[in-house]
Amino acid sequence: METEFEDLVKGDTEIFNKFLKAHKCYDLIPASAKLVVFDTQLSVKKAFYALSYNCVKAAPLWDSSKQNFVGMLTISDFIFLLTTYYKTPEAKLADLEDHKISTWHTLMSGRYEGLVSISPDASLHRAVRTLLRTRIHRLPIVDPLTGNALYILTHRRVLKFLYLYMRRLPQPMYMEQSLDELKIGTYSNLAKVTMGTKLIDALNMFVNRRVSVLPVLNEGNQVLDIYAKFDVIVSSSLLSLNHLWKW
Repeated sequence: METEFEDLVKGDTEIFNKFLKAHKCYDLIPASAKLVVFDTQLSVKKAFYALSYNCVKAAPLWDSSKQNFVGMLTISDFIFLLTTYYKTPEAKLADLEDHKISTWHTLMSGRYEGLVSISPDASLHRAVRTLLRTRIHRLPIVDPLTGNALYILTHRRVLKFLYLYMRRLPQPMYMEQSLDELKIGTYSNLAKVTMGTKLIDALNMFVNRRVSVLPVLNEGNQVLDIYAKFDVIVSSSLLSLNHLWKW
C-alpha cells in the first residue's frame, strides 16, 4: 500500500483529491454490512418501522413489476410528506400509514431526478462529486452487471475511510488552519429550536433549511441537546401519526 502514497507531497492541497481518485467505491464496502431493501408494494407504516428497527436512515426501493431499483426511501422523504399533509393538529393522518410506498414514491417524483446510483468500480472522487452535485446524503452502490444494490455510500463512510489512512498521508497545509479560517460550518442564520418549538415547525425547518440536526437552545442561548431527523422516525415508530402531533 505504500506505493499508493509515493507521489503525494506534504503541503500539496490536492492530497485528498488524489487519494479519492486512487480508490474505488468497492474499496470502502465493509466485509459485513446490513442493507435493507423495500418493495414498493410494502406499506409506508411497515417501511418506517423497519427503518427504525434496523437503525438505518434509508433503503433502496425495488419495483417488482419493473424488476429494477426505482429510488430510495429516506427519513427526509418521511418528514417532507408529514409537512405536506399536515394542516391542523386535528387533521387525520392515520390513512397515510396504510399507503403503499409506490403511492408515496409517485408523490415524491417531482423532487428528484430518479434513482441516483454509482458503480462499485467508480472512484471515490466521482462518488463525492455526485453527492455534492445532487445534494443527496446517501448514494447506493449498484453492480451494473447484476443490478444488485451492494451498499449505501454516505459522507460519513467516506470520511471514515479517509480517516483510516490519515496518519499515513502527508498533510495538506490547510489541516493546520481552524474551521473559522477555512469558513467550514454555519456561523450565521443558524436553524435552531427551543423546548417550546412546535413539532411541525421543527419539521418544516428540516425541509426548508435542508439540515439534518437542529440544536435545542434554552433561554440563555445555550445548547441543551440536538433534535435529529432520525429522532422523528423513532418517535413515529412508537406512536401513530395522529398521536405524534400531540407531542
